[in-house]
Amino acid sequence: MKRTVRSYLYPYRFIFLFALCQVALISALELLKPWPIKIVLDHVLTGKPLPWSMLTDWSSSWVLAGAATGLVLIYFLLGGATVLNSYTTIRIGQKMVHDLRGDLYNQLQRLSLNFHHRNQVGDLLYRVTADTLAIQTLTMNGIFPVLSALLLLGGMFFIMARLDGYLTLLAISIVPVLIAVIVILNRRIVSAATRSRRQQSEVYSVVQRAMSAVRIIQAFTKEEDEQRRFMKVSERSLAADLRLYTLQSFYSWGVDVVIAIGMALVLWVGAQRVFSGSMTMGELIVFVSYLVSLYVPINRILQTYGLVQEARVGLNRVFEILEVERDLKDGPRIFGEDRTKGRISFQRVVFEYANDRPVLKEINLQIQPGESVAIVGASGAGKSTLVSLVPRFYDPQRGRVTLDGVDVREFQLQSLRRQIAMVLQPPLIFPITVRENIAYGRPDATLDEVMSAARLAHIDDFITELPQRYETVVGEQGATLSEGQKQRLTIARAILRNAPVLILDEPTSSVDTETESLIMASLETLMEGKTTLIIAHRLSTVRRVDRILVLHHGEILEEGTFTELIRRRGPFASLYQTQFGLYEEERKLRMIK
Repeated sequence: MKRTVRSYLYPYRFIFLFALCQVALISALELLKPWPIKIVLDHVLTGKPLPWSMLTDWSSSWVLAGAATGLVLIYFLLGGATVLNSYTTIRIGQKMVHDLRGDLYNQLQRLSLNFHHRNQVGDLLYRVTADTLAIQTLTMNGIFPVLSALLLLGGMFFIMARLDGYLTLLAISIVPVLIAVIVILNRRIVSAATRSRRQQSEVYSVVQRAMSAVRIIQAFTKEEDEQRRFMKVSERSLAADLRLYTLQSFYSWGVDVVIAIGMALVLWVGAQRVFSGSMTMGELIVFVSYLVSLYVPINRILQTYGLVQEARVGLNRVFEILEVERDLKDGPRIFGEDRTKGRISFQRVVFEYANDRPVLKEINLQIQPGESVAIVGASGAGKSTLVSLVPRFYDPQRGRVTLDGVDVREFQLQSLRRQIAMVLQPPLIFPITVRENIAYGRPDATLDEVMSAARLAHIDDFITELPQRYETVVGEQGATLSEGQKQRLTIARAILRNAPVLILDEPTSSVDTETESLIMASLETLMEGKTTLIIAHRLSTVRRVDRILVLHHGEILEEGTFTELIRRRGPFASLYQTQFGLYEEERKLRMIK
């Protein structure tokens, strides 16, 4: 669906019309501002009676009092209407930003991992937090100021033309020059605004990468290098901002000079007319007041054009993401009360991240319901990619993956993924309570169910020692937990999910041997009766699985049970012997210490 500002404004059309009525009232009050002064100059000071028949008997003191009261009343109403209009327009803008952010965040959550691998997190973060504000700029500093200025201009032109047509033509003679100024500078401002946005998003990206890798940065003493990298991108960003601000200031300066020339011409001719008696002092004051106010809305419209162009850059960056076609389409099928049996099939599957560089090559694989299959191989062999095709984090370029004989692309994504529980590496822990972390996949779970899952994952003893037990809030990315505790917490999450298909991604790769035994005990409980795919780097974790696949450069090199593969003395036996020897050496060293 094509996104437009109008589509986000439409839900607030009635409050928008209310704001337009406020703009009309403000414009009318602005037109009335100089008239009490005209009355004082032309009727109070000269003693000339008012032209309105009902007020011809008023004395000068009464006329003066009425003019003074009217002036205060006009400014009081104008101030109140302006405050109300500011609140109304800001509120509309905020609601539009809220809706736009919601749509953008929803879109980012549903775009494939392929999209997220191609884009920097910092840039996407900037689009969500900063670029979405552009729609409020367009509303507050675009639509309403322009409409207000146009209404004011229409009223002023009408009254000024009635007072003196020649002076009115002289006043508007500079408008073509003003338009020429904006045409000349507009392209440079848009180009500078685009560059500024890109440089700001680069700063976000550098900060995001550094904050997520702060442990590595400190471990390798790269703080100074990262500081230099940050200062360099910050300097480029500020330089781009300076260029933009300079162009905008130069633009304002050019507009102000042209306006000053027009005002000087009108004052020169107007003064001559007062001297000749063809115009009263009060009429000249009204005309000059309107003249000052006339150039204000013209200047506002022209300056708003620059703001709008800058806002359009940000909004286009948001719409650019919103209009990205989702490469993972929902299918029509859903799982009802009958869950999947867990029979998985890979049929001549080919997958590649980049053209002509296949990661998986003609994979054919049958996994029976309840079977546990371990996938081993060197880094880059395609293990994670293979299992990622089951929950449709990616779709293969050729071939198909089926679940119970049905192509997974035929299922609705949410329905499909509810049939799958995952324990990933590194374990992902949110800065929320322990209970909420375990119940992340089943937020409606009772405390008893959460505690039962924790006991099965062998982490209940640790949780009960926490200050607030299951209501204890853990640190960012689980900083207050050990690696083993984090891993067992994610296992409890998967146990509670209780899905028929289970994916384990290197579940014990970053823990010590003692913690590994606890995790393996938890995994045995979790795997019971489930179709399980295990990505394993530690080959000691795959002894009890039903089948082992050795993946090499995107192809299945060999498969079989642990015993069969050891007896064959093939690639798996070689890997196991190498790793087992390393573990034996580590064990001996620990015993010596």
